[in-house]
Amino acid sequence: MPRRESYTEGTPNWVVLRANDVEAAKAFYGSLFGWTYEEERGPNGERIAVARKDDADASGIVAAIASSPDETFPPAVWNTYLAVDNVHTAVARTITGGGTVVQAPIEVDDAGVLALVTDAGGAPLGLWQARNRIGATLVNEAGTVIWNELTVDDVESARAFYDHVFGLTGEIADPGSGPYITFKANGDPVAGACARGGAGAPSHWHVYFAVDDAAHAAARAVELGGDVLAGPMATAIGPMAALRDSLGAMFSVFEVPSSENG
Repeated sequence: MPRRESYTEGTPNWVVLRANDVEAAKAFYGSLFGWTYEEERGPNGERIAVARKDDADASGIVAAIASSPDETFPPAVWNTYLAVDNVHTAVARTITGGGTVVQAPIEVDDAGVLALVTDAGGAPLGLWQARNRIGATLVNEAGTVIWNELTVDDVESARAFYDHVFGLTGEIADPGSGPYITFKANGDPVAGACARGGAGAPSHWHVYFAVDDAAHAAARAVELGGDVLAGPMATAIGPMAALRDSLGAMFSVFEVPSSENG
């Protein structure tokens, strides 16, 4: 479903790249995914470039790039937001579920209400209560978000936390590389979670973008100053590649058959 008009509570609905060089990030993703941008100001005065794919109309919002709030942030990192019906209730449940509050609920004009938290495993997470902006309105086609995946130390604890806070059910399977959770909202798959496994990036939400050709996207990312971390590789659900942008933010691309694009 490329076009979205609403999100069920607990569904990833928005991704934001926090970057210390917004112009460089805009250039990278604009060249890689065909994004164009409209400039805004955030609730704390930060610069925000709202991304649209190609020449999509005003409803075709896919993501955002925002300036880092201070020098303690990494050069660039992708953040995932989950839709909530009431952000204050979600924050209270985050605390009782073992998470922490980073940014208390704050009004974003008439767009909605946001809060920033960490889950019980320490993964940063945004909460978004929509008003006039639901989050991304264009998904699941080339150049847009297609999946969000939590990488965490303890998948069972993650399942309990996301059930407690968002009412998500977690279906666990083991594809051979360790337990994998498929989070479901009202029975529909909305996100995943896998074990972090050893050293590497701390617990975090990882973003997958759809592309027409994973190998081409990986090569293009390198041309633009990024890196290929893994792949491109064949998987049971299609070719993928794990990448790093020119500022250091990690993300992945997943090849979607042309019949599924648009």
